[in-house]
Amino acid sequence: MHVAHIITRLILGGAQENTLLSCEDQHRAGDRVTLITGPGLGPEGSLLERALRGGFDVRVVELMRRNIHPWRDFRTCLALCGLLREIRPDLVHTHSTKAGIFGRWAAHRLGIPAVHTIHGPSFFPGQNAAAFWMYRMLERRAARWCARFVSVCDAMTDQYVAAGVAPRSRFVTISSGMEVEPFLAPPRAPSQVRRELGLGADDLVIGKVARLFHLKGHDDVIDAFAGIADSHPHAKLLLVGDGLLRRDLERRLESRGLRDRCLFTGLVPPERVPELIHAMDIVVHASLREGLARVLPQALIAGKPVISYDVDGAREVVIPDETGFLLEPRDVAGLQSALERLADDAALRARLGSTGRARFTDQFRHETMSRRLRALYAEVLADARP
Repeated sequence: MHVAHIITRLILGGAQENTLLSCEDQHRAGDRVTLITGPGLGPEGSLLERALRGGFDVRVVELMRRNIHPWRDFRTCLALCGLLREIRPDLVHTHSTKAGIFGRWAAHRLGIPAVHTIHGPSFFPGQNAAAFWMYRMLERRAARWCARFVSVCDAMTDQYVAAGVAPRSRFVTISSGMEVEPFLAPPRAPSQVRRELGLGADDLVIGKVARLFHLKGHDDVIDAFAGIADSHPHAKLLLVGDGLLRRDLERRLESRGLRDRCLFTGLVPPERVPELIHAMDIVVHASLREGLARVLPQALIAGKPVISYDVDGAREVVIPDETGFLLEPRDVAGLQSALERLADDAALRARLGSTGRARFTDQFRHETMSRRLRALYAEVLADARP
């Protein structure tokens, strides 16, 4: 089959890695694959070079950008229509909000069946009311232009069904795949990585992997860390990622006298994430909005306990007293208490991490995801044929 994947931009991110792994696996399986993306703009880094080395067709639509621009967006729709008319795939698979709406419209115009993956909600509680209404309306309209939805977690299906986007029968949950082997066995020993980072063997390393952006919860993590800093003098904070909030977070640490106990790695290539997670003792993710943050299953596959706010799909992997601690959003006191309990109990850390590894390793293999996607494509194409 010939499948065209469309995504707004190919930055370093969970949805983008998911899409790229799907393309690579399908190409290896003998399918014809075309990946259509906008330019990889932004401080997060880009996966475009890796895509270009994949051996499949990659098309960059320079007009396609994440921010809203009516005239440019109109031209992007026309460009996608022309591109799909040129390559004529059997099926279109869209990812992310803007590419999802434009790509499904273009596929519908040309009579090409489409599926859409919900990596994260385009409308959510706390969003600007006008934006919430607009995105919900657009998702309801775009639902008419695709055959099936792929949710990366059950929570995405629940939210879209409750919003009246489409009936539950049109959704299937397929966990976002990843390369699990480096998380099972890191390429370099954790002791070596810790030494290079300036971390001692006796340090208790609390880590977070996320862009330094709004809604990622770094300020809550810093506040909770400040609450245990005096009672746990060997505790250190390791923040993996970069973004526009870095200087603000550094000032927050400085105001609490903790700047020398926090290490910012800056932007790192994806292949370094497994060894950095293995260098941690506890992984915390205090994001206020996610589909299902990839770092949660990644940490569990690495055998690390996790602490997360109870948003979207987090509860599907962060199981209280089995794999970690699940807290109400913005519960900084609860976050501090969970950190204290894990910091004081090495056996608990080991038990939670071991349970998570056993439960989720196979579920999140990218081979599992790609196998299920190809089966879904075959089902959609069979239904589309007269």
